[in-house]
Amino acid sequence: MSDETITDSTGHFLSSAEISDAARAIFDEDIAEVGFVMNASRLWAHQPEAGAGLFSLMTQVTSGRPFTLRECGILVTASASALGDSYCSLAWGTKLARKASPELAAGVLRGDDVGLTAQERAMAEWARLVVRNPGASTAQDVQSLRDAGFSEEDILAMTLYIGLRVALATVHDALGACPDAEFKTAAPPEVLNAVTYGRPMAAGPTAS
Repeated sequence: MSDETITDSTGHFLSSAEISDAARAIFDEDIAEVGFVMNASRLWAHQPEAGAGLFSLMTQVTSGRPFTLRECGILVTASASALGDSYCSLAWGTKLARKASPELAAGVLRGDDVGLTAQERAMAEWARLVVRNPGASTAQDVQSLRDAGFSEEDILAMTLYIGLRVALATVHDALGACPDAEFKTAAPPEVLNAVTYGRPMAAGPTAS
């Protein structure tokens, strides 16, 4: 069976997983949140407990401050676009567009950060640095986050969250998870036009 055939039938390079109760719970969450089962969730159905654990850790990390949905959206769209990951860029670009505006979401995806506050720009810039070249960060970069109003705990939480999102995107990209066809209508045109990188969207909805 070719890679293309597997991708068309499952939304990724692996064959279909047995749908356990844990996998079904992930599918049900997708349906409740976005109205369809995402290709990424079909991939995680092979290891649903691991996927649930990863998302639980992300929630734990962001709940300390807590970070708002808009702030999480900025961190994810900035990091995903820096990584060249189309899936998270479309998924979270759509969320950010709904929470803020399509123009703001598209701006973060393109890296121009129009419409962000000074604190939000600091978050986006840090996310891109962590993704592109973490070894190049300096004490001054971290001080800039303090100057923007973030505590030591906030800075660690942001950095850990970005790292976890990169890990998630890496798994998706390496195993061929393609953005769901539903984003063609769910994502605003501004977001669709901004995501010019990464794996293309699926041609059509993946069969259940």
